[in-house]
Amino acid sequence: MTEGKVWVRAGRDKPLRQGHPWLFSGAIAHAEAAQDGELVAVYDSRDRFLARGYWNSKSQIQVRILSWRDEAIDYAWWRRMLSHAITRRTLGAGDTACRLVNAENDYLPGLIVDRYGDWLVLQALTRAIDARKQEFADALLELTGIVNVYERSDVEVRQREGLGESAGVLRGQEPPATIEIKQAGIRYLVDIRHGHKTGFYLDQRDNRRLLRELAADCGTGARLLNLFSYTGGFAVAAGGVKHAINVDSAYSALELAEANTALNKIPAASAEFIQADAFDYLRHCVSEGERYDMVVLDPPKFAAHRRQVQRAARGYKDLNLNAFRLVKPGGWLMTFSCSGAISRDFFQKIVFGALVDSRRQAQVIRQLGAASDHPVALTFPEGEYLKGLLLRVN
Repeated sequence: MTEGKVWVRAGRDKPLRQGHPWLFSGAIAHAEAAQDGELVAVYDSRDRFLARGYWNSKSQIQVRILSWRDEAIDYAWWRRMLSHAITRRTLGAGDTACRLVNAENDYLPGLIVDRYGDWLVLQALTRAIDARKQEFADALLELTGIVNVYERSDVEVRQREGLGESAGVLRGQEPPATIEIKQAGIRYLVDIRHGHKTGFYLDQRDNRRLLRELAADCGTGARLLNLFSYTGGFAVAAGGVKHAINVDSAYSALELAEANTALNKIPAASAEFIQADAFDYLRHCVSEGERYDMVVLDPPKFAAHRRQVQRAARGYKDLNLNAFRLVKPGGWLMTFSCSGAISRDFFQKIVFGALVDSRRQAQVIRQLGAASDHPVALTFPEGEYLKGLLLRVN
């Protein structure tokens, strides 16, 4: 197929020259022979080569850049880039799960690959990646030796590419109901067929390890409130605290949280699993005068688009306001936002506003983010979707 050509409007090529991987429709002067999902060469207004990427007329991001060099993008190129991403990952001693490919941040826009033991889970987020997913499955098998590749492209973002949801076996066999993984000495059961994201929040690995250290310092009498708990990752990481309450709206997630608690030989009497709306449960705890040594707030994405930012900000403020009211003096609040449309600076300002209204004091002990297997390309600040704060509350 003939490669298409795209020309950038005069004065709109600076981000591309600086290595940003997205070319929006408003920056494009015109295109020739560009086919959705296929490769295009990108030129400036003076007909000078800028980059090569793939095209989708249905998306606001019409070109996603693959290379800033005038080189062929073929199977060998894709395999080489996959190899670069995979070989840069290191598993901790005994660990069996990590992210292998992190989309734009590994210079493979639209492609996510996670490893769960003897299984790989692939997400194809764009039309071009979706068209090549069988090739990627072959390359992944060659590079990792893992024969089971499962697709979890059942995500809303594909609608912007003109795609429907897709999930199922790409290579190997159908996965079992749960797969056991290990991270930092902790065992987890993961449902890669139906779980959130690709089955588990791998990006919170380092933050769970940090919470484990805090719990040890708090002592065996500590109480933990784990909100939006999903399958109990933070509570399980905290180990044998006196009382850990996991709150989630999904009963199936809490069932797996209970199984993870048992798997790690945590006494059943020290763990509680409550199906509830986290906002409502927080208000209930405040009204009851509850106090906790540690509170974890890890809500789902509140703002996928800029038009949702103000509503999201109100939600984050409400959560953090009530969380501040529940933390014992000298206790800990670990609070997160995974909304890409909320910047780190804005999130901290939201939490600051909640603190002022709570009439408490708090110190930022650490800025938090995704684990090291989720790198962020310096030229792609949008890749830093997960941001968090570890706060000592007084």
